[in-house]
Amino acid sequence: MTTETPQQDLGAAVTLPRAPTAATGTYALLSDGRTVEIRPARSQDAAAVREMHAAMSADNMYLRFFSLSPRAGEQEAQRVCRHPGPDHVALLAWLGGRLVGVASCEATGRPGEAEVAFAVPDDMHRCGIATLLLEHLASLARQRGLRAFIAETLAENSAMLRVFADAGLPAQRRASDGVIELTFPLPGSEAGRSPDGYLESVAGRESRADVASLRHLLEPQSVAVVSTGRGRATVGRAILRNIVTGGFAGNVYAVNPHARSLEGVPCVASVDDLPEAVDLAVLAVPPAAVPDVAAACGRNGVRALTVITSGLGARGAGLLAICRRYGMRLVGPNCSGVVVPRIGLNATFAAGHPAAGVAGLVVQSDGVGIALLGHLSRLGIGVSSFASVGDKYDVSSNDMLMWWEQDEVTRLVVLYVESFGSPRKFARTARRVGQRMPVLTVVAGRSAAGQRAAALHTAAAATPLVTAQALFAQALFAQAGIITTASLGELIEAAALLACQPLPAGNRVAIVSNTGGAGVLAADACVDNDLQVVQLASATRRTLRRLLPADAEVTGPVDATAAVTADSFRACLEAVAADDGVDAVLAVAVPTAISDLRTAVRTAAVSKPIAACLLDQAQSVQLLGSPPAAGAPQHPENHAAGVGTPDGRTPGVAGLPAYAYPEDAARALGHAARYRAWRERRQGRIPELSGLRTPDARKLLAAFLAGCPAGGWLSAATAAELLSCYQIPLAVTAPAALAGGVELVIGVVQEPVFGPLVVLGSGAAATDVLGSQAGRLAPLTDADADELIHTVHAAPLLSGDPATRPVPTPALAEVLLRVSRLADDLPEVAELDLSPVVAGPDGVCAVDVRVRVSPAEPKDPFLRRLR
Repeated sequence: MTTETPQQDLGAAVTLPRAPTAATGTYALLSDGRTVEIRPARSQDAAAVREMHAAMSADNMYLRFFSLSPRAGEQEAQRVCRHPGPDHVALLAWLGGRLVGVASCEATGRPGEAEVAFAVPDDMHRCGIATLLLEHLASLARQRGLRAFIAETLAENSAMLRVFADAGLPAQRRASDGVIELTFPLPGSEAGRSPDGYLESVAGRESRADVASLRHLLEPQSVAVVSTGRGRATVGRAILRNIVTGGFAGNVYAVNPHARSLEGVPCVASVDDLPEAVDLAVLAVPPAAVPDVAAACGRNGVRALTVITSGLGARGAGLLAICRRYGMRLVGPNCSGVVVPRIGLNATFAAGHPAAGVAGLVVQSDGVGIALLGHLSRLGIGVSSFASVGDKYDVSSNDMLMWWEQDEVTRLVVLYVESFGSPRKFARTARRVGQRMPVLTVVAGRSAAGQRAAALHTAAAATPLVTAQALFAQALFAQAGIITTASLGELIEAAALLACQPLPAGNRVAIVSNTGGAGVLAADACVDNDLQVVQLASATRRTLRRLLPADAEVTGPVDATAAVTADSFRACLEAVAADDGVDAVLAVAVPTAISDLRTAVRTAAVSKPIAACLLDQAQSVQLLGSPPAAGAPQHPENHAAGVGTPDGRTPGVAGLPAYAYPEDAARALGHAARYRAWRERRQGRIPELSGLRTPDARKLLAAFLAGCPAGGWLSAATAAELLSCYQIPLAVTAPAALAGGVELVIGVVQEPVFGPLVVLGSGAAATDVLGSQAGRLAPLTDADADELIHTVHAAPLLSGDPATRPVPTPALAEVLLRVSRLADDLPEVAELDLSPVVAGPDGVCAVDVRVRVSPAEPKDPFLRRLR
């Protein structure tokens, strides 16, 4: 890049983004998992910038400055570290106390454009530093309305060209005299460019970096347990005992100043006495000691911490700062630890050793986590890895999802979360992971009482689910394809089926029973869970008449009668499953003196998903044919993890799910069918939109807030002008009659953590998404908009009838997408109501608009940074 220092203040044309202040510097992960701090350059950083350039090789300096001027480093230090102004932004990346990256953004004199430049020491190339700094500059620029970056680099600077090529930003190249000028239109600018492709590139880099940072936590080669108690009933000793007896093959150390040896492991008095820099340290010490012990871990090269201790209070901020300073990933505090059964690691105080298997499990509740570990082990599903994240200072469900996405072991994800720290990033990650494997959760804190309990239970600084249950959680889970359950029992029942059966191709279920009454109950349960009870094809009915007693009912549901033999029942199941009109089979059986149909159900050769209901079964769910995990040696060689197949079957989990009640079996099949439908639907993209005037909209809101700093409702004229900036149609005058159209409401609700929710419905106020309303979190994809339209109660009216023409849904979808873009661009829009919106054969138009504005700082929920 060139050494010129453009100083133009663009004034009204554009102001460069303000860099975060020193107090708002942030931490992020490099591609190898190490932690860097990114913060704005200050005048006192000039010496560090000068020294970094002085240490760079001649080749590196030449590629950066196009010359070997001895004054280049000094001039760059003065340029980068000068007082911040409207023409200039500079960010620095620090690894520990070392400066490892410099990025700058300078005004070019052309409206909406700025030139960027980067420098990285020779030994830090290929660590992702320049790419990370580019993302942070792009985030600042997008928030401030810049449209494009300009960069100049020598043609032989392959490293910098690779950074630009891999960034995910479309580039226009122009070469002249060995210099390549690149122009990068920024995603989400008023030109209407979709940020979707760029966000996917950022998400991929984030996932790879996150996984690298978690290896010391989830694949440690050495573990130290730091405790102060000696009794067998103490938490620290219980964890140490589980690690020792669990078969962990790595080095195990005990740190305890009051004991010489615990569980056969010699003790050292302090972390400073450890013979090596361990990968993972588990802290079970009094709250007052946690910060000092954590700092000692950092000084001695520990790479990950699990803090069991609760009640840190004000000390919590200090603990997180220590972990960031030393680059340690943190699980907890107030947690029960981590488990990775396939490597024999059980760093928890659970009573037993969980079985190795295919379910990834992350929880905020120790008790719920231990219970789920037991259920998954009993069923034979087992666990790939488990994290009790407690107060979620650092590692959260987002991190674990990214780990399971690539570990080649996990085939099923189970979440128990009571709060969200970054809901929009969670939704994007879960949606991506959900395309590979089912993600299940139980929704906790749905009631006011549940919210109070959650607030007392964890100190996670995030939005409790109850706050967003009506408006946001439903939209979040629906967009992400997460299978939501209302209880732990329902979650386990769904997991049992999804772990060992292929996904149904549709929602058509055949019911086969040996008792008519149970078949009736099963049919009702299927309908209650959005399943279609099929009537079998004539060829199938002929086969069943040959197999079953004369008084059997073979149309469907099939009543094989109490007189059916085991062999005939098994053949009946196989014949029914072979019917082309059947997607899944629900077998309902009660034992009689004539035959016990348990074996018949278990041994039926069926390729489609099958669930059994055994009415005499004591347990709510079990896997028939699955060996019990209890008492089995917990080592990886004893458990086949298996690899999931395209149809969703997990070969590593043997057995067939059997339920005590038909309602439970039908509910599990309903979850599987809806999940398959979500996975097969078009995922969509954030489309490009034409005619946007985002800078004008920002100026309009800024002018309003300058006169009303506390915010308020826009005037009708100002609200109309705001809509015009996004080409959202608004009637100049109210129509005299609304005949021939469908009245709808479209709205936006802005929530500080979840971000904006776009609402569509009919009837009541747009901000009420209950009943006839539905919502999705912005930014909407085109598929999200289509799904919203077909979800609301007014959807059948849009299709028209013999007397009326249908409403053109693409026009309605475009209005939703433009409202979504407005809400995503302008966090100051706290509420927006378009009511009514008339959708008719000739188009869609809002009749009235109300907009409430409040002060808000722009946020980038997808920026790569640690919490």
